[in-house]
Amino acid sequence: MIRRTFFFLASLLALVACSDDDTFTTSTSARLTFSTDSVKMDTIFSTIGSRTYDFWVYNQSNDGIRLQSVRLKQGNQTGFRVNVDGTYLDNTLGSVAGDLEVRKDDSIRVFVELTTPENGQPEPKLIQDLLVFRLESGVEQSIVLQGYSWDAVFMRDVVVSRDSVIESDKPVVIYGGLKVEQGATLTIRHTTLYFHDGPGIEVFGRLLTDSVILRGDRLDHMFDYLPYDRVSGQWGKDYGIAFRETSTGNVLRSTEIRNAGAYGVVCDSAAYDAGMLRLDMQQCVVHNCTGVGFASINSHVRLTDCLISNTLGGCVAVNGGQVDIKRCTLAQFYPFSAMRGASLTFLNESPLYGLTCDSVIVTGYDADEVMGIQSDTTQVFEYQFLNTLLRTPRVETADSVHFSKVIWETPKDSVQGKQHFRLVDETNLIYDFRLDSISPAQGLGWQGREIR
Repeated sequence: MIRRTFFFLASLLALVACSDDDTFTTSTSARLTFSTDSVKMDTIFSTIGSRTYDFWVYNQSNDGIRLQSVRLKQGNQTGFRVNVDGTYLDNTLGSVAGDLEVRKDDSIRVFVELTTPENGQPEPKLIQDLLVFRLESGVEQSIVLQGYSWDAVFMRDVVVSRDSVIESDKPVVIYGGLKVEQGATLTIRHTTLYFHDGPGIEVFGRLLTDSVILRGDRLDHMFDYLPYDRVSGQWGKDYGIAFRETSTGNVLRSTEIRNAGAYGVVCDSAAYDAGMLRLDMQQCVVHNCTGVGFASINSHVRLTDCLISNTLGGCVAVNGGQVDIKRCTLAQFYPFSAMRGASLTFLNESPLYGLTCDSVIVTGYDADEVMGIQSDTTQVFEYQFLNTLLRTPRVETADSVHFSKVIWETPKDSVQGKQHFRLVDETNLIYDFRLDSISPAQGLGWQGREIR
């Protein structure tokens, strides 16, 4: 008897509630309200779908409101796809849905995506439409839908087996990585390569670059203030660029590698040859990787006028071989973890025939950003620091012969760490590692540009 009474009361309450909620108005004064007046999407590549955007539709009136229709003003001409409270605006049927309801003091959610055809121009093209809500009263309310479509060249699982050139005024989007086989030379110039989540460039032959940017293919934002292009780990799970044992004679000029998922650039161990330069990097930037920015293993390499910055595993790691670093800045201000590696680490598991730093800035958050490790006392361990700023305790032992005209930076200095530079914006992750006028390191380090 008690259970029957309970279910009877519950049913009665439900009927009363339904009766109240089922009151709908056709008054022209009753309007919907929206969580936004426009949906502004990030730039997308033509033919590739956007992420899903959403907003809320509220009914704050005293009665329910019926929607005679919700439609895209331009129908299926713009590439927008819309789902209203679980009802899809079928683009094959005029991009319209009808007979929808928003009860009083209730809300519905709208989801929007965009896929566009190629627009036939080199610059991003504005794509815009109106999502029109027509109420039963005849009142129409609209939300602006807006995005930019950018034509691109798409390349998948690229294997370069003969001398080739990549040069394009359109963005080049790489799926599945890019491999240069032994005996082949790949030249990339005046181009930005956007890598989808996965491998970067693996070089068994030779790579020449000039005026190139390598980055991830996400053009959208993680947060309103933070595009994914400022977030590490966007591509190159194992490497951005990996030079394998058979690769030599590589030259990277005015090239930027940013936000890779592991090494920015790595030179694998090979038979050391003092007369053979495996890699020559000039005016390059390696920024914001989740591994080591630049790693050299028993290799002969040269870095000139380069910036290696903000990398979880450390900026530069040298294990054996010969590495010449001149007029470079190694700046360790990685923002996403306190467990970051040092700006510079060098050791001699393989013979270190020579590490030379000339007119270099080595600094960062930590009190000691230089880690020299003689891991094998039977191996050669040669290094020299000339006319360089080092954030590390002053060396006053017999090893001081390896240091000449060094500025020894400490956390107690009036100008130190990020104060050397024009901008270290730790909130918006914008950096300008050119020297500020107050820095005592004038004439040293990289003299490039702001990084966004």
